[in-house]
Parts: sequence; C-alpha cells; structure tokens
Amino acid sequence: MKPSLSELMAFAVETAHDAGRLTLGYFQAGVQPEFKADDSPVTVADRRAEELIRQRIAARYPHHAIVGEEYGHSESDSDFRWIVDPIDGTKAFIRGVPLYAVLIGLEIEGRCEVGAIYFPALDDMIYAASGKGCYWNGRPARVAATDRLERSYLAFTGAENFDRYGRLDAWQRLLKSCYHCVGWSDAYGYALVATGRVEIMLDPVLNSYDCAPFPPIMREAGGYFGDWEGNETIYANEGLCTTQTLLPQVLAVINAKP
Repeated sequence: MKPSLSELMAFAVETAHDAGRLTLGYFQAGVQPEFKADDSPVTVADRRAEELIRQRIAARYPHHAIVGEEYGHSESDSDFRWIVDPIDGTKAFIRGVPLYAVLIGLEIEGRCEVGAIYFPALDDMIYAASGKGCYWNGRPARVAATDRLERSYLAFTGAENFDRYGRLDAWQRLLKSCYHCVGWSDAYGYALVATGRVEIMLDPVLNSYDCAPFPPIMREAGGYFGDWEGNETIYANEGLCTTQTLLPQVLAVINAKP
C-alpha cells in the first residue's frame, strides 16, 4: 500500500529536523571546508547529514529513489524520488551565519508533492504536501497580500551570479522596480516568501536539489516557484519565487525586451 501524503510529509519533517540537529554539532565550531570542482564548499556536516537522511529513507522506504547533492543518485525505478540537500547555504554555514537549511523534497511520478525546509540554527521549519496546506512551525503559512511591485521586498543569494549567468539587465530592472532588496538568502529567501515576509526571491542559477521542496510549499502557501518564464519546475537551472498576485508583474519586468 502506498504511503499517504500526510505520512510522507511527517516523515520529511522529522528527518529534516534530525539531520539539522546533527549539523548543529559542527556549526560555529571551526569546521574547515573542502572545495569541490565547481569551487563550492563542502564540510563533514554536509556529508554526515546526507548520510543520516539516506539511512532514514532506506530504512522506511527501501524501494524509493534518492538524489542528494553529496552522494548522487541511487538506482531505482520507483515512482517516488527523494531529492536532498543536507546543507543549503554551506557558505553561510562555514561563516557561522544561521540562515542555512536542510532541504528534503519528494517527487511522485515526476511532480514535487512534499517539501520540508528546516533551519537548524533558527529552529524554523516550513513544510507542505499537495492538498494538505503549508505550515510554519505548525501554523498555517501564506504568502504576503502585497499587490504592487513597488511595495515588494526582493531577496537574492549571490549578486555576482546575475552578471556571471547573463541576467544582469533583468536583475537591475527588477531591483529598480521593488521597494527593498535583501541578501544572505539561499533557501531562507524562499522560506521568507512562503511565510509572507518578503514577496520575491530570484536566482539566476539553481540545481534541482537546491529547490525540490519549494513547488509544493509555494503552491500550498498561495505562491509560485519555477523558472523565469512562469513554468513550475525544479529543472530549469534557475529559480523565481513570488506570490500569484505579483507573478505577472515580475515576469513582465524580468522578461522585458531591452
């Protein structure tokens, strides 16, 4: 018998929480990173958290597939695929900034249906499953009701990436259209949108394991996560997150012809 979405959501929340508590043993403790081929950092905390998550999934759902940032794909023809980032925001983690997160998403038959985002150093959990609602520490979460782009808050991760990936013009147009802009984001920016604290999060480059929890979380919170064209996906190598109300305005600005 297939597990229910409620069961899968509860499992994702519990597993993200336990992996996050593990990372706290290394946080602000002088852990030194290694650097991967793409110059991104990785630590023992990343690896051990992903090991814990994989072990939990294999024990509970042995036939499910797993994709993780540090240990890649497990072979399976299952309709269920867990997509894991044990520490999203390792650059923040290694500098002692408390905005890093554990991300766990679940695809069922190719659609993201369950998501959990846990910020261990803040003890903040945002989670959702399709048709079950979005929750922030157990309370219902909704996006902001802002209806004017010029009153919106915009979050981002690394400003340098907009130029590096050929999106500088779009970034500057949106920046000028919004009321306020904040950084140090990674997953935190997406969580801020889902909980109504900012209206827009924009990334010019994003891997699937960086964003797998976001589609169900945003859907259930009344928002949007997907590519810069308005398509819900985690496979576009980019990310846009906003409210359904502001989405047409944001798309018009970032896709305006020079």
